[in-house]
Amino acid sequence: MNTLRTLAAAAATLLLPVGIAAAGDFPSQPVEVVTHASAGGGTDTTARTLLIRARKELGVDAFVQIKKGGGGAVAMSYASGKPADGHTLMAITPTHLITMARGRAPIGIDDVKGVVRSTDDPIIVVAQKTTGITSIEELVSASAASPIKWGGTQAGGIDHIAAMTFAKKSGAKVAYVPFDGGGAIITNLMGGNIQAAGLNYGEAVDGIESGDFVPLAVMSSTRLAALPDTPTLEEVGIQGANFSTVRGIIVMTETPDERVAVLEKKLLSAMKHGTFQAYLTGIGLDASSVGGAEAWNAQIREMYDNIYVALGELGLRK
Repeated sequence: MNTLRTLAAAAATLLLPVGIAAAGDFPSQPVEVVTHASAGGGTDTTARTLLIRARKELGVDAFVQIKKGGGGAVAMSYASGKPADGHTLMAITPTHLITMARGRAPIGIDDVKGVVRSTDDPIIVVAQKTTGITSIEELVSASAASPIKWGGTQAGGIDHIAAMTFAKKSGAKVAYVPFDGGGAIITNLMGGNIQAAGLNYGEAVDGIESGDFVPLAVMSSTRLAALPDTPTLEEVGIQGANFSTVRGIIVMTETPDERVAVLEKKLLSAMKHGTFQAYLTGIGLDASSVGGAEAWNAQIREMYDNIYVALGELGLRK
């Protein structure tokens, strides 16, 4: 009788779909995290720091797989071509959402679902001190006489989209001025060549502490712990204009929900560990950056929808 049961169990195992192990055995092989950026960059470093503890939580090896090119399109093509069994994850940023919205990706927003958010660095609207602007309301009012010169990175990027979405939602008139990078934005804001900008906390902190930059609002649903007196846009009545430099983990939509739940639990546990928390502190963030699947999915969708609309209005979408 025992022999018959053994044979029956073996036969049942053979009937499982190729590459999909029994639910209780997940994960059963190394987990790869596909990234789109160069080694040593923010996305790469965040993923590698996450995996330090995640390997222990998952009980298997885990590694970063770099696939550069096409604003994340190469990484998306690679990840979407792998079995949707939970062993292939992808680290995404707003860059991926922009590539999707422009119709330049092999997959769309409905082809992915979030697992966890690992960093959330909201954009802070700051004004140059000599403008005399001390609130978002004053910035909007000042723009009625002459458009606010607002600095950011390249046209069609997340800074541009955030600025244009803010303008649409608030009624402010904004003249967007693109620069090569954060350093040039800060230099020109400091020198008065532009009047406002959307900066991450790490970029803005020195100017804020010196009094050269006035923080007006945070493009987030919650205030920053580092700027407790600076309201969110939602608090001042400007809805639907939340933008962050976010990084998080997604999988393909076909990935079984029970496996996504396992990944979510294990990766959240890994990010609660001191190693990852120390990393967040080192880049000016805190534990609130970390988020589960529900919050991460909602944030991805809101950002994508805003990006899609803004790119259309800018004539940058197919």
